[in-house]
Amino acid sequence: MTDSTHSPNNQPKDNNGLFNRFLATVEFLGNMLPHPITLFAIFAVSIVLISGIADWFGLSAVDPRPVGAAGRAPDGVIEVVSLLSAEGLQRIMAGLVTNFTGFAPLGTVLVALLGVSVAEHSGLLSAAMRGMVMGASKRLVTFMVVFAAIMSNTASELGYVVLIPLAAMIFHSLGRHPLAGLAAAFAGVSGGYSANLLLGTIDPLLAGITTPAAQMIDPNYEVGAEANWYFMMISVLLIAALGTLVTEKIVEPRLGKYNPDEASIDLSQNNINTLTALEKTGLKWAGVALLVVLSLFAWTIIPADGILRHPETGQVAGSPFLKGIVAIIFVTFSVPGFVYGRVVGSMKNDKDIINAMSKSMSSMGLYIVLVFFAAQFVAFFKWTNLGTILAINGAALLQALNLTGPEVFVLFILMCALVNLSLGSSSAQWAITAPIFVPMLMLIGYAPETIQAAYRIGDSVTNLITPMMSYFGLILAVAVKYKKDMGIGTLVATMLPYSIVFFIGWVILFYVWVFALGLPVGPESPIYYTP
Repeated sequence: MTDSTHSPNNQPKDNNGLFNRFLATVEFLGNMLPHPITLFAIFAVSIVLISGIADWFGLSAVDPRPVGAAGRAPDGVIEVVSLLSAEGLQRIMAGLVTNFTGFAPLGTVLVALLGVSVAEHSGLLSAAMRGMVMGASKRLVTFMVVFAAIMSNTASELGYVVLIPLAAMIFHSLGRHPLAGLAAAFAGVSGGYSANLLLGTIDPLLAGITTPAAQMIDPNYEVGAEANWYFMMISVLLIAALGTLVTEKIVEPRLGKYNPDEASIDLSQNNINTLTALEKTGLKWAGVALLVVLSLFAWTIIPADGILRHPETGQVAGSPFLKGIVAIIFVTFSVPGFVYGRVVGSMKNDKDIINAMSKSMSSMGLYIVLVFFAAQFVAFFKWTNLGTILAINGAALLQALNLTGPEVFVLFILMCALVNLSLGSSSAQWAITAPIFVPMLMLIGYAPETIQAAYRIGDSVTNLITPMMSYFGLILAVAVKYKKDMGIGTLVATMLPYSIVFFIGWVILFYVWVFALGLPVGPESPIYYTP
């Protein structure tokens, strides 16, 4: 680890200054944490032990739900269920497999990724990103870099691996500082991580964690993958505009004129691969395929007698269309992806599609192991009633402190942003915090969809400034190509203005959208919840 005054291969010698001490603290705390998989295993074992201790002390809470509500005990008291017992051990052994296979994010993420993998491995997503950025006018290039970076989140690592190095090269070719291009793309990919015009793999992933957390209070509550779609779409425009503003008004002037002598590579070889005529033709036909797919889906939901509307009410709410949104993501990416591949020659038959899907699945091994342990933790937490009791007591504390108004979300978002500094995985962080905060905020009147939208703000804005973010090392490696003495301190200092501006702007948008205008964060998503 280095600061801005040392080679990346050397250890930093100067830790003076508040900012450097802050960075050192973040790194120290982050390095103290075990791997997220180990963390979930520790938490699962801890829940077993804590449940036994809490049961021995007789920990309980009064159930706030009305008499006769589903899941409410006859005496209206929620008691801790000990897993540190013969019955608890039997339940753990019997539920180990079903906890894993029944964990909602597992299937939804894998199915969505199958479709995205076809579009990614055919070259469609890469070509689309390059087309957006390289086809923009010089006046709009910064905006298009940030916008394309935000959109790249649909295909996880695509933005980090392809777009960030590409943005640095584009800025250099235009006579601008390449690190400004890198920063703009990094801001969009990582700082705007949750925002997108399309539903991606992150949407069903988070919804699958939010649903069981909400069911601690309301056993029948369901949170769909589309729950935050409206708010995340409008957030794209906000983050793209703020990212452009920060790049051109703060970051680029601060970097100054670029000196090629600072580079650690031969920049004459730093060529940009423009779209070929064949790639452009492929994009056109992929666009046609996308329009056809979207038209077919529109035919199933827009007419009053659409076959994917709710079979009983005829409404969109609770319809097979919304419940099957993961299947729609799968088709929307896979069909245009294959059409593009056929045109450019990267995919010829079903074997190529299968190979693309297999490659993506082979990279999901770590995620599947993470899900196994996360699923046990979530299940144990639910079985013991510890989360519900903690949520009830936490809600009572908020009411006693008179923190039940919308201002509570500022503290919640800030807490998520701070936790994200040391625990960079979006799903890992939400799996730990959702079982506590979703029920707690539901009990003071807020819907899980609103709570999840707020979490996504906090989870995104500090990705830029934490060395614990999984791609931080990759970004630093790209930056060192253009500035050979680039260190962690310099990179974080460059990205800090984005984090601050994104946090302020996104929180303001959240309050205006949700509480001032009363607009839903997604289709059929309520703002408030009545306990």
